[in-house]
Amino acid sequence: MHDRILATLDEIERERKVRILFACESGSRAWGFASPDSDYDVRFVYAHDVAWHLRLGKRRDTIQAMLPDDLDLSGWELGKALRLFAGCNLSLYEWLGSPLIYREKPVFTSALRPLIPSYFNPKKAVHHYLGIARGAAESLHEDGTIGIKKFFYLLRPLMACRWITEKRTMPPTLFVDMLSEEGLLPAHLSEAVEAIRKKKRTAPEGFRISLPDRLSSWIQETRAGLENDAEELEPGSKAGLEPLEAILMEWTLNPPE
Repeated sequence: MHDRILATLDEIERERKVRILFACESGSRAWGFASPDSDYDVRFVYAHDVAWHLRLGKRRDTIQAMLPDDLDLSGWELGKALRLFAGCNLSLYEWLGSPLIYREKPVFTSALRPLIPSYFNPKKAVHHYLGIARGAAESLHEDGTIGIKKFFYLLRPLMACRWITEKRTMPPTLFVDMLSEEGLLPAHLSEAVEAIRKKKRTAPEGFRISLPDRLSSWIQETRAGLENDAEELEPGSKAGLEPLEAILMEWTLNPPE
């Protein structure tokens, strides 16, 4: 599949006449808890030449393709990506932290990644992850059972929120990096979470599990506390657009090799 993804990215560049600056895996495979039947969610940022920017007609700034074998590709044009970056787009920030990278222009990513703290908005980020957690919590039945995929779509955002409220920084994309951070998850719950994580490696995404009472209680108490904490957070200071405009100019007018 890796070779097929690379070949598909090459084909997109040829057919669309674009340059892919960065391409990675997102979603459960990037978070480190994929199931055997998880999709491949490939996300990328691409750049057009100067002529594209000078056209008067409406221009499409995304590329999307759903291919057989659960291969889902979606890319953002560089200008679109940088505007979203300036607005603290958590999905884009997670892409840049993905451990599974298919294509990368190091000059591009080495300029962009260090700018994340300058545009990171703790208040917006916590509300983003709480929204994901709320949606996943709807799958938690009164009997304490939940789909194994939904469990991680509930737990990971809650831990991301705890990371943000404590550190005021972007949490890591890889879930295990949050698990290993002391204090984010009580030590007495670590064994239960690790057992579920191992189970997910072999279980289909729709497989249901029963949560231990202590883990279910911690999730409910943590959610309630974070809902209150979110209102106390400050958005943080936001940098100007000049650093991002410089990146756009460089990769449009005089792109490095």
